[in-house]
Amino acid sequence: MVCQYGEQLEKLVKEVQPFTANGKVADYIPALAKANQDTLAVSIYDGNSTCFSAGHSSEMFTLQSISKVLTLALALMDHGEEIVFDKVGMEPTGDPYNSIAKLESLVAKPLNPMINAGALAVSHLIEGESTDERLERLLQLIRDMCGRPSVTYNREVAQSEFNTAHLNRSLAFFMKQYRIINEDVDQLLDFYTKQCAIEVNCDDLARIGYVLANKGRNEEGVEIVPFEIARLVKTFMVTCGMYNSSGEFAIRVGIPAKSGVSGGIVGAVPNEIGIGIYGPALDEKGNSVAGMKLLEAISSYYDLSIF
Repeated sequence: MVCQYGEQLEKLVKEVQPFTANGKVADYIPALAKANQDTLAVSIYDGNSTCFSAGHSSEMFTLQSISKVLTLALALMDHGEEIVFDKVGMEPTGDPYNSIAKLESLVAKPLNPMINAGALAVSHLIEGESTDERLERLLQLIRDMCGRPSVTYNREVAQSEFNTAHLNRSLAFFMKQYRIINEDVDQLLDFYTKQCAIEVNCDDLARIGYVLANKGRNEEGVEIVPFEIARLVKTFMVTCGMYNSSGEFAIRVGIPAKSGVSGGIVGAVPNEIGIGIYGPALDEKGNSVAGMKLLEAISSYYDLSIF
């Protein structure tokens, strides 16, 4: 079909491509260091078809911190707001996503679900008798959102993350001391690293973004995520979704979005479209350099800012 996101979007991708040289592929997780720094891809989904895909949009990559949005939705579906936000706060932080500093000053309650400490606390709340059961429930939610039943996780990346998750273990042990979590730390890390290693492509991300944008419903009108939870999740994406660049991103781009250190970004323009971007070259804060520039260009050209 002919779509409004066609020819001009391709031009925007080509204009932004050189920015990939300004970033660096994540290498603190060894398996992520294999990514091609020059890659840049995007898909946009409007509920009818994937309107436009540019670059290697079918290339698979792991969700990493984008999974925080989805585990938050699932935890809220499992327990409701009162229980979830008793364990984790709602406030943005100017600190790096993996910082332990604020835990000490706030008696171990993480500021929000989009930083690592908060995501660990949220993952702790996902119901299931085992890692496999918890992971399968999360995978099923993602499969329902993106409409691809074969979604699974990358075992190599998960193991690589688990083996090098020293700081996340520290965060988890600190929170266990204060009873924010009360399970075995390695059991929690096993689940957490596997959720971060769930593999998607840009088309999948665009469809996930569309469900959040469309009040929790897919293109057929089926509710995947309750409306109020989809609203809450989008709010966190605006205030905390781009690590400690979230404020500037809201001003420059104005689209609810969540990034991951694999280079993925999911965007959700309320009542309009979902956007999936992949560009593994990161800035110093862990966001895709070219991906952020591309979202800024898309938002400006198509007037997508929610503000």
